[in-house]
Amino acid sequence: MRNRLFAGLALVTLIAPASAEEPRAISVPGNPILADGDYYSTDPAPFVADGALWILAGRDQAPADVNDFIMGEWQLLRTDDPKSGKWVHYPDIARPENIFAWAEEARAYAGQIVQGPDKRYYFYAPVLEKDSDAQDRFAIGVAVADSPAGPWRDAHPAGPIISQRVPVKNDIQNIDPTVLIDDDGRVYLYWGTFGQLRGIELERDMVTPRGPERSIEGLTGFFEAPWIMKRKGVYYMLYAGNRAGPKSDCTPAVYYACIAYGTASSPMGPWTYAGVALKPVSSTTSHPGAVEFNGQWYLAYHTADAKGGGHFRRSVALDRMEWDDSVTPARIRTVVPTLRPQPPLPPTRNIAPAASASASNDPVPVQYWIRALNDGITKAAPLPPDLWGSWSPDNPASQWIEYRWDKVVTLNGSRIWFWNDQPAGSGVGVAPPAAWRLEYWRGHGKGGWKPVPGASAYGTAPGGFQAVSFPPIRTRCLRAVLTASGDGKSHAGLAVQEWEALAPDAAMPVADKAAAGKAGDSPGCG
Repeated sequence: MRNRLFAGLALVTLIAPASAEEPRAISVPGNPILADGDYYSTDPAPFVADGALWILAGRDQAPADVNDFIMGEWQLLRTDDPKSGKWVHYPDIARPENIFAWAEEARAYAGQIVQGPDKRYYFYAPVLEKDSDAQDRFAIGVAVADSPAGPWRDAHPAGPIISQRVPVKNDIQNIDPTVLIDDDGRVYLYWGTFGQLRGIELERDMVTPRGPERSIEGLTGFFEAPWIMKRKGVYYMLYAGNRAGPKSDCTPAVYYACIAYGTASSPMGPWTYAGVALKPVSSTTSHPGAVEFNGQWYLAYHTADAKGGGHFRRSVALDRMEWDDSVTPARIRTVVPTLRPQPPLPPTRNIAPAASASASNDPVPVQYWIRALNDGITKAAPLPPDLWGSWSPDNPASQWIEYRWDKVVTLNGSRIWFWNDQPAGSGVGVAPPAAWRLEYWRGHGKGGWKPVPGASAYGTAPGGFQAVSFPPIRTRCLRAVLTASGDGKSHAGLAVQEWEALAPDAAMPVADKAAAGKAGDSPGCG
């Protein structure tokens, strides 16, 4: 069912109403392209065919509370003009088990479609190989069709062209294929994940491996999702990178990825790291695809921004990609994601988004993200970067999280959402706090940090908001002091998914200070 909030923003009509699986025309004002929650789309692979821009995408089908890549089919999006917002959606163009007799269902991972020298279309698809005793059964098959929408048939019925067994033995997970047909007609295939990137030349039949399988080096922070392309004689490799840390140009949290890229003067390198094309988006995974269409380059990627979206319910977005040709080789200017117009948020008492967040365990471990405290998002099954957390091999007995505002604010309540993977009283993992309290900053010479007076009970149950009310106070800083759970020998870690600071009266949402993410953005307390 469509989101009524977007009823005036997006119009969806079926080209042929007889079947939900038939193509449908979509008119959308921005990203993500499929936003109503009926279809999630992921791992975009754009290409140009028949004078139109197409995007191949997988389909995320995981329930909201399931953290798993459940992806049973591929789909297509087509437009004659990306600026128009008019697309045709082709659902369910192919499923692994329907193309490859040797493949299992439900793992339609990131693939790519390219047009071969024979004008047919070749689909490079990573799928699970059934009846295989390989340590990892993911393998890359090739399908062929006369049209981008299929029907597709196995171009190599003997089995996959890449696996842990063919054309040579390897020990990596063989997914995320990307293909380049060079100006001289030579064909190159790249693939890999978990920090391992491989490349091989194919014969001009688009199927038969030629030459050795090579490890591709030099792409700093490579994790997965390679995308090969060529511009003005220079080879560019986009990829999902997760070189994490507070000073990283990629991402502060290890679970998130940026889209980084490298350059080379030949298809197999050597490759040189060149920078970041897209900073982390709302989904923990990131997957690039870039293409030139009618003289303009575009970057396709996925986010968690659709209705009901999440890290395993992603949706494809498309934005212009610009180049800096003042340097050699040319650099990709960092793409700024755009969103379709959003309905106005209702008035709220929560003014936490206007504060800068800090914590006693600064810098926060790279698996967590301090910005999660006041981003306004809670999830049924969060991943570590959806939380502030303090887990470490030696957890302290007490920690604190803190909000700082640029000016004095009035507060009379707070709500906090704890997360745990261990029960109360545990000395390992992450458990609910044994106790917690709120403190506010009185100022230098006025006693500094003081307990919030007259506070109601401090609940510690995880999985929902625990509310505290108190008589109004005026302050510039608020602190939640958390006492860790323990078993008498050690203490468990702590984690908070969201922490709200409530003013007495509701008002329109305040400016989002969470993007800054540094307590140093506001004057210090203490």
